[in-house]
Amino acid sequence: MSKNKKLAIIGTGNLGSAIARGLKESGSYKPKNIMLTRRHLDRIAEFAEMGFKLERDNLEAVDWADLLIITVEPQQMDRLLDEIRHKIEPQRHVIISCVTGVSIAQMKSRLPENTTLVRAMPNTGVAVLESMTCLASEGNNGLALRMAEEIFSTVGKTLVIEEEQMAAATALGACGVAFFLRAIRAASQGGIEIGFPADKAVFIAAQTSLAAAKLLLENKSHPEAEIDRVTTPRGITISGLNTMEHQGFSSAMIRGIVTSWEKADKLYKD
Repeated sequence: MSKNKKLAIIGTGNLGSAIARGLKESGSYKPKNIMLTRRHLDRIAEFAEMGFKLERDNLEAVDWADLLIITVEPQQMDRLLDEIRHKIEPQRHVIISCVTGVSIAQMKSRLPENTTLVRAMPNTGVAVLESMTCLASEGNNGLALRMAEEIFSTVGKTLVIEEEQMAAATALGACGVAFFLRAIRAASQGGIEIGFPADKAVFIAAQTSLAAAKLLLENKSHPEAEIDRVTTPRGITISGLNTMEHQGFSSAMIRGIVTSWEKADKLYKD
């Protein structure tokens, strides 16, 4: 449904750039059918060489595109919606917002009546086709939701959730990339301390984390079930795990996710 439509990414920063790269990498979307907007085009000049259309003017992008993916910062959202409001055609446009903390009701209050809106929370894994994207919409937006699923399924996995869970999706799925990267960094630093050069330590830690994730996804198992497969009585693995738990590993991760959730839930309001 969405592959034959013109698509604009409004506010092409880190996330918007990652989405653009992923859509091109997937092979399902042609760069010539995707327009990227940013005030300073020199910062995304490389995308012109890939075949994307670049535009400073958001209104030009709205005129040109059928699907709008908004990836601006929360504090820029009100100004953007007020800017493009008079150009939105409810019968034509579908808006997919990747903006943290801005509800569908809040967006509707600044847009024409009957504007079709979907919220999406991908992560930067879109650039390598491994995003976890959570989606939410109003009950009567089934077609638009399927369009959003089609777009983001080409760059990873999607999950439809209730809108009130979007702040949680931000903390666990979007911020989670950084949390797991920090865990990989910590593991690699441990690897350096026990004798590996830095590059080899990072490689071993990253590939091992990939293996752990694939075991869960492909076996559809619980983490503890996979942990049990590699722990033996009085073994070296359980010794390391228990030391990490004594140092607060799990509680630190949980607290970090909860803290991010608390901030995500009020970022736009603040």
